[in-house]
Parts: sequence; structure tokens; C-alpha cells
Amino acid sequence: MRVFVTGGTGHSGSYIIPELIAAGHEVTGLARSDTAAAALSALGAKVRRGGLEDLDGLKEAAADSDGVIHVAHRQDLLPSGGMDAVAAAELPIMLAYGEALTGTGKPLVAAGSIGSPGNLGRPATEEDPALPVGDEHRGTLRVRNVVETAVIGLADRGVRSSVVRMANIAHSTTDRAGFLVQLIALAKAKGFAGYPGDGANLWNAVHVRDVASLFRLALEKGPAGAYWHAVADGAVPLREIAEAIGSRLGLPAVSIPVDALMLPGYFGFLANIVTQTYPASNLITRRTLGWEPAQPGLLADVDNGHYFPAH
Repeated sequence: MRVFVTGGTGHSGSYIIPELIAAGHEVTGLARSDTAAAALSALGAKVRRGGLEDLDGLKEAAADSDGVIHVAHRQDLLPSGGMDAVAAAELPIMLAYGEALTGTGKPLVAAGSIGSPGNLGRPATEEDPALPVGDEHRGTLRVRNVVETAVIGLADRGVRSSVVRMANIAHSTTDRAGFLVQLIALAKAKGFAGYPGDGANLWNAVHVRDVASLFRLALEKGPAGAYWHAVADGAVPLREIAEAIGSRLGLPAVSIPVDALMLPGYFGFLANIVTQTYPASNLITRRTLGWEPAQPGLLADVDNGHYFPAH
């Protein structure tokens, strides 16, 4: 297939492109800058110059392709407008793809969040829809759910659309800014690896190389209107993550009281996120697409040492 990819130079995109090419697909990546264009070429992709704000250009690129993988977002809007601005900019992009692909049966695979079904008190499954969004959710991660809902809605218009919900932690040897990197930086700065309360709240994780194979499978054979779970470790207690980080750094793992002063004192802007619990299942994804995570799990990858170059 001729596949149009956005976000191809990002953490997951830079694994998705080689995965597609190795499977025989021809990839064109969107590049805003000369640097991005060079990176895409180095990955083996053709280059289409342009930005995410050029909706006509995106429509044209989608129409010219046999399928679209969208893993980009307007990160430049975060400092001024937060997630609200990012989601507001992304929604018209999905609708533009929809216009270009309506009635074609071509695939559109977009990145989503494993947290979009909310805290269900049980592992989230691929059958759980993204939570609806109202005015009260402004400024929260939940505002981006409108994007996932729009993508799934395109299935009713003859687009083979699906959403790959990304795990909270996507780890790899090239992870430079993810949640794990931030936790390691905090431990180094504070002199101990913190976890909230008893640390029994559950997080999920996936290796980015496994993410890439899931995007490819969803593109090649995923049915329309489906959610997929890019999750390999479905339930890792945050305390175990902190202990693994502390062990590599030679620092103690310490409980931070779940308190309005103590948590932000250690975790800063991550304080609200680290207390959440996000168990998730990947059973439907594996059964339907034949996806089997093959890379090291989260704790094994922490233990591999590449997150700790100085140690």
C-alpha cells in the first residue's frame, strides 16, 4: 500500500515507518522542516512538505494514498492552550481525512489514549468507548476524546477507521521525553524514587517497536470502527516501577503521602496523573489482529540499563 504518515519523526512514528517499509509498503511522511524531511528520508520514506494546519494539503495527501496513519499532534499549542487547543486543532484534521476517504473503504489509523474510557474499576477493553467530553473537562486529558470519537465515527461513512490506544508508558532505547524519563529525572533530582501512597495503583506499558507492528496490522486488516490496545504490560504497580528506577540509580524507593502538599512537592505537574490507575486488556487486539508483543516488558527494559547511561 501507499501509506501517508504524520508524526513520522516522533518517538512512535520513527518505528512505524521502518515497520511499514519492511512489510513492503511505500511510505510518504509529512515534514514541516528540512530537519524532519532529512529524518524521514533516512527512514526510507518519501517526503511531503507541509504542516498539520494545512487541511487542504492533508486532504490531498490522504486522497493520493491507499491509507493514512496519524500519530502527529500540535505539540506547539500545548504551552499556550493546553490539551484543549491540541484537541481543537486535531479534530478538523480527522474530518479532513474523512472528506478525502469517505466511501473508499481505505484505512485511517489514528493514535489514541489508553485512558480515554476512564477509570472503570476493572481493566479497560477495546469494547469500552471513549468517555464523552463536556465543558467541565476543559484543561484535562479527556478533551482529546472528541478526536477518537470522530475517527471511530468515520466508519459510518465508508472509511476503515480505527484508533490505536497507546499505553501510558511507551518505552524504547530512543525514548527521550516519555513518562519513564520524567520519573527517572525526578528520582535523580530528589535523591529517591517516589511513588504515591502504597503505590498499588496500576499502570500499563508497551515497547514502541510493538506499537509499530500494531499500527501496521490495524492498517492492513483492522475492521472499521475498532479500538486497539497497544498495551503489553497491562497492570504494573507504580511502586514496582519506582523500585526498578531506584535499584538502577542506587536510590531508595519511598512512599509519598497522598496529600495535597506532599504529592505536588515531589511529582509537580505529574501529581494528578501518578495517582490514577489504568489497568488495560489487549485480548481483543491480539485475537482479532494476531498481534503479539515480542519486545522486552517495562521492568525488563528498565533493567536493560539504556535509560541510565551514566550508571
